[in-house]
Amino acid sequence: MPATIKDVAKLAGVSFKTVSRVINREPSVGKELQEKVWAAAKELSYQPNKSARLLRGSPSSIAFIYDNPNSHYVIELQNGILAECNEQGFDLVIHPCDSKSAGIIDEIAATVKRAQVAGLVLTPPLSERPEMIERLREQGIKFVRILSAQEADNDSPCVFIDDRMAAANITRHLIGLGHKRIAFLGGDTAHKSSIERLEGYKQALRENDLEPHEALILDGDYSFESGVERTKQLLEENSQQATAVFACNDEIAAGTLFAARMLGTDVPAQLSIVGFEDSPFSRQTWPKLTTAQQPNGTIAQTAASLLIQEIRKGKKAATEEPSAPGHQGFYPELVIRDSTAQAPA
Repeated sequence: MPATIKDVAKLAGVSFKTVSRVINREPSVGKELQEKVWAAAKELSYQPNKSARLLRGSPSSIAFIYDNPNSHYVIELQNGILAECNEQGFDLVIHPCDSKSAGIIDEIAATVKRAQVAGLVLTPPLSERPEMIERLREQGIKFVRILSAQEADNDSPCVFIDDRMAAANITRHLIGLGHKRIAFLGGDTAHKSSIERLEGYKQALRENDLEPHEALILDGDYSFESGVERTKQLLEENSQQATAVFACNDEIAAGTLFAARMLGTDVPAQLSIVGFEDSPFSRQTWPKLTTAQQPNGTIAQTAASLLIQEIRKGKKAATEEPSAPGHQGFYPELVIRDSTAQAPA
């Protein structure tokens, strides 16, 4: 028969309640006792009963809530969160959703109740919706947000990514190569990252006395197909021919490269292309894409770590001052590859 929690307690010489606290990673148990319990559990090949833990309402799982068509991005986030859950002894509930659904807030609240998760990692665009945040606070649901921002949101735990600064650096790189007609292919404007990257692009242009041309700024979404369509529009219809394209992510940039080849435009001799995020797309194209390296796995693992810290804090005593919410910033770095070159004469 499989070992039980009482078997572990007997072998370790502690109460079964102590074993339960250790298994649930509660901070109230000393290191020496933890080591004894884990050693006994390993010797007996003890496996915690996850269903029982959930029924008791112990904080044993967190949820990853997302709405993003970019499968590489989602997988990187998922793997990062899962790595932290494995390290901390938590389970992971994965919940894809449609952020544009009229009932999305009720759906997520129901997911929390049904799965009995202890908290949520929220990603854009859900993490950027004030009504979502207000509902979670009203219901006392712990959460950590991943945001596109230049500084932390001090009202709640968050991991922020300075997309604006990174976009400005990308644009400065193109300007340094002599490009003056730089197109911007945007992502989904429901995601603040697209807006922040556009602002960084405009900032760098204006710093160098280059006024952004609205004809060179094309909205779209975060997809390969969007890159193809917008690049064809740009190269076939635009009288102010661009010599460089800043694509809002690597999938768009890969679509831009594909469309440029279809139209007989040499990359990078006639058209320089940059992406954003350093996804597999950036390394699987030819030429390989200049981009901004964004460590999505590390970002997600950090968010999960902050969430678990919040969960373990528990309720503060009435006499204690509440601590400031945790936060961590990330600053994507320029990676120069083969898709950019000096502007054509």
